[in-house]
Amino acid sequence: QLVRTMQAGRLPAGAFTDDTEMALALADSLLERSPLDADSLAHHFVAWYHAGPSDIGIQTSNVLSRIARGATWQAAVDAVQRAKPESAGNGSVMRCWPVALAHWDDLDSLLADSRLQSQVTHPRPECVAGSAFVNATIYHLVHGVEAQAAVGQALDQVAMPPALRQAIEAAPMRRRGELPNSGWVCHMVESAIWGLLTTSSFEEAVVQVVNLGNDADTAGAVVGALAGAAYGLAAISAAWRASLHGECPLRSGIRWDETRL
Repeated sequence: QLVRTMQAGRLPAGAFTDDTEMALALADSLLERSPLDADSLAHHFVAWYHAGPSDIGIQTSNVLSRIARGATWQAAVDAVQRAKPESAGNGSVMRCWPVALAHWDDLDSLLADSRLQSQVTHPRPECVAGSAFVNATIYHLVHGVEAQAAVGQALDQVAMPPALRQAIEAAPMRRRGELPNSGWVCHMVESAIWGLLTTSSFEEAVVQVVNLGNDADTAGAVVGALAGAAYGLAAISAAWRASLHGECPLRSGIRWDETRL
């Protein structure tokens, strides 16, 4: 049986996870400087890291801890990637969507800043391309392109490793039980595109993807960004919007809800 309502677990129902908190840090950085400045973004991410988030990805933590100790973001991410050269987690794609909003009318800037925000913590080609692809799809959806065509146009515009391209192209043909929905960026993007292209409403897209389990909050965040662009704010149920809450900056006491967002 699918879970269809927000329920309390380790966090209260509707609370932000690291996906939303890092996205808002990216949004703050974009409000300060556009096009995106990587040093500014690293500063915002480290401030969030110092505040003690309830959840943080392994690669993100390793990179930000080095920056917090005085390394440049370039040196930090290079050292972490050298230690685990095959690491290709979904931590940059989960947070990428504010770039699509900031550059809703400028695809070239959208693609450049999508890639840059990934490179600060996740420089693997799959992660960089995954961020650009998700935001390019959002760009086309916001401009009224139908979902299947939006995905196709984004695939045409973003160069990517074969494994990621194959996962995206195969996603709508996959059976639900075949989706691993792991922390690997190719699996997560696959799940999000599957949810977008095999359902016909915002709620059903999110419910189907979140109930895949495993890295449910990240896949849910990404399919939510895509489906939100496809269906619009009014398509999100009032109950879900009313439940949403968190702090930004983290530990600031500034509460964010639907109205502030």
